[in-house]
Amino acid sequence: MDSQVARLVDKAWDKFQQLPDGQRLLIAIGGIPGSGKTTLSQIVTTALNARHASLQPSASEPVAVFVPMDGYHLTRAQLSAMPDPALAHARRGAEFTFDGSAFLSLVQSLRIAPPPPTPVYAPSFDHAVKDPKPDDIAILPAHRVVVFEGNYVVLDKAPWREAAALMDERWFVEVGFGTARRRLVRRHVKAGIARDEGEAGKRADENDLVNGEEIVRMRGEVDEVVVSEEDGKWVHE
Repeated sequence: MDSQVARLVDKAWDKFQQLPDGQRLLIAIGGIPGSGKTTLSQIVTTALNARHASLQPSASEPVAVFVPMDGYHLTRAQLSAMPDPALAHARRGAEFTFDGSAFLSLVQSLRIAPPPPTPVYAPSFDHAVKDPKPDDIAILPAHRVVVFEGNYVVLDKAPWREAAALMDERWFVEVGFGTARRRLVRRHVKAGIARDEGEAGKRADENDLVNGEEIVRMRGEVDEVVVSEEDGKWVHE
């Protein structure tokens, strides 16, 4: 693990250790499409769970859970019901194609202390059917650290701003737009979103990176900025 990412893991662990009983640590990791925020979120979640397991080998459940924002995409049916369905489908991934209010409700429910004795459920995104899958991610009472990841989790715009204000830590993954574009082209072709690199590049230029400009321009206050480099290493600023 990169030393700077290890420092972030240490920071999160120390904050978790200082939590009053019955409270959760909520971490939001934002960034533009192709920034590497999903990778960082998964690294942090896995590292926290490994540390917890080494110190509490009898624990039956992991202490941290990863919750991507993808499950809050509006469905294709909801996009089709918009005033300009063609634009809505073409711009899927833009801020207005997400259910920010539902995401805020989830975050608010996780701020309740002590946690309810039953799981709280979040949606995931089913890439096979290209729509959210309701109640697919179980956030258990034992999950004392919740790592959120997504394009808009630190956006300075309602209702994302209100959700970000409830987080204990707000991190932003910074990346050059050229690097992000190369990653997005590879990703779109591999996932079958685009037939070839030309089509993937067009999607990146006309949607993903347009969204990225808004994400950078309207970024709210964050506690950490992590630079994602081409070689896959992480640099903290």
